[in-house]
Order: sequence, then structure tokens, then C-alpha cells
Amino acid sequence: MAKPQHRPPLPGPAFIRLLAEFADGQVAPTSPDLSDRLSQWVDWNRAVALSRALDGRVPPPPAEAVAFDAAEAAECVRVRSVLAAAIVQQPDPPKPGATDDAAAIRQRVVALQRSMQANTGRLRGRLRDMLSLAGPELGRLAEVDAVMEQTLSPREQALLATVPALLAQHFERLRNAALPTPVEGEAADADAVPPDEGWRLRFNHAMQSVLLAELDVRFQPIEGLLAALRPR
Repeated sequence: MAKPQHRPPLPGPAFIRLLAEFADGQVAPTSPDLSDRLSQWVDWNRAVALSRALDGRVPPPPAEAVAFDAAEAAECVRVRSVLAAAIVQQPDPPKPGATDDAAAIRQRVVALQRSMQANTGRLRGRLRDMLSLAGPELGRLAEVDAVMEQTLSPREQALLATVPALLAQHFERLRNAALPTPVEGEAADADAVPPDEGWRLRFNHAMQSVLLAELDVRFQPIEGLLAALRPR
């Protein structure tokens, strides 16, 4: 059985560190200078929009400011719990004699990502609407958040799009490593099912860890908007 290679841990958020473990050295270290990275991501048009949101005139106060509704925070907690439960739900075991298919892994991950994107996008938009009705300064924050989402979403989606393939590759590595070593002179059976099912448990745990870390990343803007809405 092949021994896993141990690499120095990559600094950064848990989501990036977990991805680096499965990327087999394909993740390049990023610059620690956040401002330098942002300058590469924000094009001229986005920079102008962000400048206007930050330095422009404060939006006029609404006719009637909207107070923070605790039900919105409860809805965010509920949605996050539902998404987390879907992530940790154990997939159905393969039927006897069936070949493990990495394509099924990719499909499951893509489906979970789409659900996370749809639900977090809905919550984020709703909280921004509440901010815009809560007062001039919070209205400016809502405008800044909208510009930042438009600016950073392409980079974010490009990174998240690599997750299904990385997890599928990790699935295949664990599965192949668990296959018995063929006897000399005998051809290896590409469709053989490893007798040791421990590799599958390890993979399911790894997949859940990555997707839960992705869920944390997707909820960070929502937590920030909720914090701004809560009364002080």
C-alpha cells in the first residue's frame, strides 16, 4: 500500500488548508499581502464602483427605519443547519459488486455547492435589503457589500469549482491505495473493489470537512451583515 506524502501545512483559512491536502502540490502559496492580492483582482470598473460606495454621498435616510428582526437571524441559523445536515448525511453504500465511481462524487459535491450558493445568496440579498432600510450608514454598508460580492465572486467561484475534481481525485487515490497488491504475473483488476472499507470512511470524513469549511466561508459575509444589523 502506498504511503501518503506529508507536506508542510499551508498557512491560511481551514478551507484553503484542506484543499491543499488534496491538491497534491497543485496549490501555489499566495501572497500574504492582502492589499496586493486585491489590487490584482479589482479591475478599473469595480474600483470606481467601490470608491463611489465608500466615498460617495450617504444615501438619504428611509422614511421609516426598519428595526432588526431576530427572525432573520433565526432563519440564517436554520438554513445553515439544514445545509450542514445535508453535508454530513452519509451517502448510500454502493451495491454489492458495483464499481465505485468518482463521477458520482463530483455530482454529489456539485449538488451540495449549488444548494449552498442558492441559499446563502438569498440570505445575503435579504440582509442587504434590510440594511438599506435601517439608516444611511448601514445603507452605505449594504452598497459596499454588493460591490464586493460582484468583485470577488468570480475569484471565489473559480476556486470553489475546483473542489469536486479535487475530492474525486482524492477518492480515487484512497481507493487505489486500498487495493491489494497484485500477485506477480497477474494483471491488476481495474474494477476490483478494495476489501478494506476503512478508506471509504476516511474519504467521507474528508469530504464532509471540506464542504463544512466551504459552508463557513460562504456564511462569513452573512455573519458580518447580521452583526451590523444587531442593535448595540
